[in-house]
Amino acid sequence: MKNVKKLHFSLLLVLVHVCFAQADYAPFFYDNGPYSSNGNLALFSLTEDTPVGTEIYALNGTDPEGQEVRYGLSFEPGAKEYFRVEPKSGNITLVEQLDREVTEKVTVFVMDANDERPVFKNLPSFLDVPENSECGSSIYKVLAVDRDTGSGGSITFYLQTNGQSSKFAIDRHSGVLRIKPGEMLDYERSTTHFITVVAKDGGGNYNGKEQVMSSSATLTINVIDTQDTPPSFVGTPYFGYVYEVSVPGSEIFTVFAKDGDLGMPKPIHYSLENGKHQQLSSSPEGNLMDYGFTTVVIRVVDLNNHPPTFYGENGPQNMFEMTMYEHPPEGEIIRGLKITVNDSDQGSNAKFNLRLVGPGRMLRVVPQTVLNEAQVTILVEDSAAMDYEKFHFLTFKLLAVEMDTPERFSATADIVIHLLDTNDNAPKFSSVYYIARIPENSPGNSNVVSVTATDPDSGFWGEVKYSIYGSGADLFLIHSASGIIYTQPWASLDAEVKSKYNFYVKAEDAEGKYSLAEVFVTVLDLNDHPPEFNENFLEKTMIIGALVKIEAQDDDAEGPNNVIEYSIMKTDPENIFDINADTGEIKLKSYIKSMDIVQNITKQNDCTWSVVVQAQDRGSPSFSTTTVVKIDITEATQLRGPWASFFVQSRDKPLHILGMIAGVISLMVVVTVFISTIMFMRNKKSNRILPHRRIRRRNNPPVTFKFPNSGEKLLIQEPEVMVGVNCSNCNIASGHPLGRHWPPPPPPNAPALPPLLPGGRPGDRQWVVPTVLGTVAQIKPKRNRNRPVDSVNAALVSELKMRLDQRRLANCS
Repeated sequence: MKNVKKLHFSLLLVLVHVCFAQADYAPFFYDNGPYSSNGNLALFSLTEDTPVGTEIYALNGTDPEGQEVRYGLSFEPGAKEYFRVEPKSGNITLVEQLDREVTEKVTVFVMDANDERPVFKNLPSFLDVPENSECGSSIYKVLAVDRDTGSGGSITFYLQTNGQSSKFAIDRHSGVLRIKPGEMLDYERSTTHFITVVAKDGGGNYNGKEQVMSSSATLTINVIDTQDTPPSFVGTPYFGYVYEVSVPGSEIFTVFAKDGDLGMPKPIHYSLENGKHQQLSSSPEGNLMDYGFTTVVIRVVDLNNHPPTFYGENGPQNMFEMTMYEHPPEGEIIRGLKITVNDSDQGSNAKFNLRLVGPGRMLRVVPQTVLNEAQVTILVEDSAAMDYEKFHFLTFKLLAVEMDTPERFSATADIVIHLLDTNDNAPKFSSVYYIARIPENSPGNSNVVSVTATDPDSGFWGEVKYSIYGSGADLFLIHSASGIIYTQPWASLDAEVKSKYNFYVKAEDAEGKYSLAEVFVTVLDLNDHPPEFNENFLEKTMIIGALVKIEAQDDDAEGPNNVIEYSIMKTDPENIFDINADTGEIKLKSYIKSMDIVQNITKQNDCTWSVVVQAQDRGSPSFSTTTVVKIDITEATQLRGPWASFFVQSRDKPLHILGMIAGVISLMVVVTVFISTIMFMRNKKSNRILPHRRIRRRNNPPVTFKFPNSGEKLLIQEPEVMVGVNCSNCNIASGHPLGRHWPPPPPPNAPALPPLLPGGRPGDRQWVVPTVLGTVAQIKPKRNRNRPVDSVNAALVSELKMRLDQRRLANCS
């Protein structure tokens, strides 16, 4: 076995730095100490029996600017190349077999102790940095050396933490000082930064102990002002005033600005950009560097020199058109009109009214009062009036009139709305009913009547289809397009069976809207039935002076087809009878007034004639029929008058006679009951006397009469009658009929007056006796309407009349 020795080869390691941008500082190796497998190959050793192809070490380095690094090996001229390095990863691979016995140049190292501090080579120092330096850029490289070797000679840099160092960072190995990412220098905030840099070695053994040594130094950074702050105006905001009629060149307002870069302020130039005031700073050479803006509000004092103006989407416009369907919902906004109205004056000069003028009150405009400018909105107010069938288009005037100005400027715009039709109407018949006539026995498919309905809607909405229905429509059909009503092919119309039909027709549009009309059809009667007698041979009995009536029937439905005219066709002998052509009543000629005359005309003992009677209708053509009437002529019975004629004519009809007798008896019974009831009620009322009353009479003296001269009335005077009345429940007052007096008759021979009743007055009552009939007439006094007539007074009057009648009869006898 070979002895193993550690060989130290004098190898040159080169760190290749590939740059993609300009580099400020060189890359460097990391010193990871002896016996490390990666780093800078410090004190690296390898046995001779290491197999070829083994990765023996990994170089490790970095670039201060963060760029990519590549690795390589350099050998002495003529030396055998035992190793190869991978450029990107830095891995070193053994490529030749090692041999301890081979003579090579050997370097012997003296091991160092960490007894030296790092020493700054370029600190403390002053550094000027422009304020517009980019964040992350390198601004300085701190250099320091440590004469120790190994880890004690490796240096790491730090920044002492304070408010001044918050914007900076230093690379620990290279000492490159940078502006932190995201941080910017600002001269206007801070002009100087004081940075304390600390250099610390990697530590090492000193006197048997581990020792780390460091040094610090201050770097003063002066921020150099650059042109990075625009000028700014002083005294903003700015407001100015000018009359709108001011002439060009009139001074309005003065502005002032200063440069924001206080370290190196530049001259400022002023200008206007797009109506805004602009200030510019310039370099000493006169080149413009930076600028700033401010707004100057200049109020133009208004004069009323602009009328209102209507605007559409493309500017001023005085005609607006749109298309919409008829009958929009009430309150809906008409969205097809985009109208803006504007008055460019200010204040009260720009206040105006809006008004819409047009047919009816279909639309209205909002707002009605406008200040300066408004979006015009048109609303539907009367939907029913916006009818396509009445107006295919509507024209309105939109008016804008100033309110509070003496000029009263105004503007107008025309609004034209074209209406589109909708199915808003149902078909309508030309009449609510139709009357038609058709002859009976008309063949099938015969036209009856034509109905017409119209739909004012346009297009297919105005197309009308007809249909028919109803209980009377079984025999009829209707043409769906023309409205012609005709009979069914199999229909047979007969006026005698049914002469009146009625049914409904329906007119319907494409969407099912419809209306109805009623149709009345009359089947016209044709003269297709002849008159008919009940029998072909009739027997009648005729009393001289009476009538005999015959009747025939015609089954036709109406006149004149069913109107019958009667005539005598044949009789033997002739010229015996007359017949009423309308009623069929047969009577003897007027000269035949007795049976003797009849016997002179005919030699037959039975006095019977056969008469051929014809019944003919008045239709066209006319039909007729005949019958033989056997008439037996007889003398009148003891019965006289119409009753005799009735009984004779009805002798063949006993039920007629019985019915007449029963009717007469019933009428007599009703009359008797009615009269009895009236008499009973009258007697009951006249005999009624109030209770608790009685009349006491005394012996009456005789009554004397005086007969006056011719032409005068007889006056009667009675002696005084004392009447006592026991009335427990009556109240007789002055003015009652019981208290009236009769005036005295003329002297000297008149009878005495009746006695005065209690409370009576002379002259209130007078009795007059007529001279012709001897009846006593009473002149009715005026009654007191405040009280009813007392029954006591009525009793006295009745008794007095009775006494007068008795005396009159006695004198007459």
